[in-house]
Amino acid sequence: MGRKIAKYAAAVLALLAVLVACQQVRHSGGPALAAAVPGGLRLATYNVHYILLDQSEGRWSAGNWENRKRPLDATFKALGADIVAFQEMESFAGGDDDSVNLARAWLLGQNPDFAAAATGDWRAFPSTQPIFYRTSRLEPVDQGWFFFSDTPGVIYSRTFDGSYPAFASWADVRDRDSGEVLRILNVHLDYSSRGNRRKSTELIAARVEGWLSEGRNVVLAGDLNARRGSSVHIRLAAAGLDFVPVPGASYHFDRGINLFGAIDHIALAPGVAPAGPAIVFREKLGEVWPTDHYPVVVDIATGRP
Repeated sequence: MGRKIAKYAAAVLALLAVLVACQQVRHSGGPALAAAVPGGLRLATYNVHYILLDQSEGRWSAGNWENRKRPLDATFKALGADIVAFQEMESFAGGDDDSVNLARAWLLGQNPDFAAAATGDWRAFPSTQPIFYRTSRLEPVDQGWFFFSDTPGVIYSRTFDGSYPAFASWADVRDRDSGEVLRILNVHLDYSSRGNRRKSTELIAARVEGWLSEGRNVVLAGDLNARRGSSVHIRLAAAGLDFVPVPGASYHFDRGINLFGAIDHIALAPGVAPAGPAIVFREKLGEVWPTDHYPVVVDIATGRP
């Protein structure tokens, strides 16, 4: 009996290994990152995972940040992006204090040709979802935020089911070449609560609909924790956004394991067009992965016909 069970278990494990290998192949494809399209803007979204300041050991500890920070900078540089919307750029020690933000300070220090929008004094502006922009090409115009809660204008208000605060940040940047103003909406939806995702999406959709009625050029970027075709995508498409198809996985378990389709996405309003396909940058530029997500990159062109 024991031998039969062992054989059965071995067969199940072998089947699982085959299925994982098939999924890995299925969700690892897509075009390679090439030079930016001339005249376009390169936009990226990137979840860089929070850092735990009160831990000296572990995957997301302040101690392990020392191993991750150089691969993160190398990845950032390799993208060649003009705009990067970051999620989970937070050094967490309990509460909402963002006076210490290791990843934000490190990347800005290593890349003096960039500045951060959607930031400010953390007591008045939640700054853990900054939007980096290349200063030679873009200049800041305006910025704002709203929380995914019944009181979206109340900073750090809890989500609809009472869990940790979550929010959208946005920034208006002007293209120094064309004079066009682009509104970048940076979002991160709840990974575990479908109800939170649904209600948060309704808030986002309402804001987008209002902005589009004003004639704004809007781009949504972020970690939606939802795959293409989900109710999140359907609702935001109904609000007027067109999602650029993202090939393969964008979340990899901090192991380079690609088991399901992308959850990180970029969507464009009618005044913004893709100038090339979406690209998932899956290169490992160091001994460790900088985070458990890959950045997603799209070249865009603005200007209403």
